[in-house]
Amino acid sequence: MQFPEYRPRRLRKNPILRNLVKENDVKVEQLIQPLFITFGENIKREIPSMPNIYNYSIDRIEEEVKELFDLGVKSVILFGIPEHKDHMGTDAVDDNGIIQRAIREIKKHTPDMNVITDVCYCEYTDHGHCGFINKDGEVENDRTLEMLADESVSHAKAGADMIAPSDMMDGRIAVIRDALDENGFSHIPIMAYSVKYSSAFYGPFRDAAQSTPGSGDRKGYQMDPANSREALREATLDIGESADIIMVKPALAYLDIIRMLRDNFDHPIAAYNVSGEYSMVCAAAEKDWIDFDRTMDECLLSMKRAGADIIITYFAKRFAQNAAGKR
Repeated sequence: MQFPEYRPRRLRKNPILRNLVKENDVKVEQLIQPLFITFGENIKREIPSMPNIYNYSIDRIEEEVKELFDLGVKSVILFGIPEHKDHMGTDAVDDNGIIQRAIREIKKHTPDMNVITDVCYCEYTDHGHCGFINKDGEVENDRTLEMLADESVSHAKAGADMIAPSDMMDGRIAVIRDALDENGFSHIPIMAYSVKYSSAFYGPFRDAAQSTPGSGDRKGYQMDPANSREALREATLDIGESADIIMVKPALAYLDIIRMLRDNFDHPIAAYNVSGEYSMVCAAAEKDWIDFDRTMDECLLSMKRAGADIIITYFAKRFAQNAAGKR
């Protein structure tokens, strides 16, 4: 049999050659670790559906943040669970709210940590929806925009380095950008949850953040998983409203969407490797059906290959530990 002159296996012979021609790589400094901040004291409570992920009280968060920073994970995104929830989610804009206090505590001890805050209302409202509920039981878009602007400014005043609105209200990037600029925070970037699907992969997160809707669902404002062209419209709107980074959430089931955005925009793209994606790997590895670390690496690499510049992932700490040889 006559072989072709070009043989691809020549460049797979050993690790040196494979690394020499590697097309994509996952870098620790481009990973963002989500952190869940809860009320109370001296709390580090593992989330049952998310092994090795914890709810931290504010007095315990610094030890985790310092460890992440020392490992090379220089960005975190914060989600808060307040002690008291109400119909308007007032803790979200309280200068002494759970997130505002957490930001100040992190900045006090690890000032160089890049602190990103999730801007939404589902964690703060007693109804579990992402904004203002009107008398008809619907999330009212334009009233919610005012609330999101107030929350963003409150986070910036507390010392947040980046704002990440996840609510999926129409027009919120423009309103938040205006509010930040008018209050002296024109330097604060916005990472928009531009393409956020109404997904079944969020289950463990809702367990962690105690944010399951009390009634109904979020299909009226989060995107239909069947739609892809709509992702281009959403991203185009957010870029036009001055988003600095656009995001796709979830990641693994939407790699085609990440690639579509990469092919159409030159903005930085973030992929949110969500809780359900993390927990599935944990569950299968616990049963010895898969190798945890190899699967983790392959999942993260797939997002980079699809076109993501930034990955928000519950794997960030484990990946960094492996990279540093510290696990």
